[in-house]
Amino acid sequence: MWIVEPARAGDLEALLGLARITGSGFTNLPTDEAALAARLDWSTRSFSRDVEAPEDELYILVLRHSETGAVGGTGMIFSRIGARWPFYSYKLSQMSQACRELGRVVPLSLLNLVTDHDGASEVGGLFLHPDHRSAGIGKLIARARYLFIARHRARFGEKIIAELRGVSDEEGNSPFWDAIGRAFFGMSFPEADRFNAAHGSQFIADLMPRQPIYTALLPEAARAVIGQPHPKGKGALAMLEAEGFVQDNYLDIFDGGPTVTARTDRLRTVSAARTSVVARIGDADDAVPSLITAGKLLDFRAFFAPMGGGCLAAAPAAAARVLAGEEIIHVPA
Repeated sequence: MWIVEPARAGDLEALLGLARITGSGFTNLPTDEAALAARLDWSTRSFSRDVEAPEDELYILVLRHSETGAVGGTGMIFSRIGARWPFYSYKLSQMSQACRELGRVVPLSLLNLVTDHDGASEVGGLFLHPDHRSAGIGKLIARARYLFIARHRARFGEKIIAELRGVSDEEGNSPFWDAIGRAFFGMSFPEADRFNAAHGSQFIADLMPRQPIYTALLPEAARAVIGQPHPKGKGALAMLEAEGFVQDNYLDIFDGGPTVTARTDRLRTVSAARTSVVARIGDADDAVPSLITAGKLLDFRAFFAPMGGGCLAAAPAAAARVLAGEEIIHVPA
């Protein structure tokens, strides 16, 4: 049985192993061991902090097998982006220019550098080992993040975003980066990707042009991928949209991938979450598959289990260390 719980310091090697198979553009899970260790430390301190409002916390969750302890995937939540430096995005906007003498109206698209998402929370870092992409396990760790938010609501903002990887080729090169970023930074996308993973994206904002960019001036290869997720991210985009996230023309300044947004309290899992007390452990005639969480912060656990009438199935309850009389938060699976 798989259970979602906070990452531990001892998970570094397992997370590093996942990072090595993510491919380019997955900056939330760097392959740099020191950078990843720093993120784990940041996460541990965040879980341990007593906070009344989101400041600058990172919560790393892992998918752990209840018997072997193996880590099969990970997901992350950033409590407040833009806390240490502005969080930049491109906003794709439209305008028209007209020439009466020629009788022409020309529609134009522009990329504007904005900080509209400062103060929002962010879900990211969702990655599942290829061996475990079945039986809805990906939905377990994806939705567990939203129940973590519901259980610790004061720690997160009113708005929440998710950035998806943009399109890159098999060698890790990004058409969007090659058309814009490479001219200003003198490095390839994989090189910039590694630097970004280790040091953050502020270096991009420092040197990226602040003036609007006319997309008509970009090569066709770059224009074609604006706002498009990496082929491996299409499933993640579908899950985000099912949760209530929408695309509203925000792009990652790094690779042009889509940034989706939502009101936190309107997320499907957050709004449907209900608090109950486990009446007893055992079988129930009206049991339905449910996503269940117990415990808070470092003791947080999330798992799938049949539940009905306050009765929780015995095997998953034992695996997740849930006892009768314990408070849980749950939603239909």
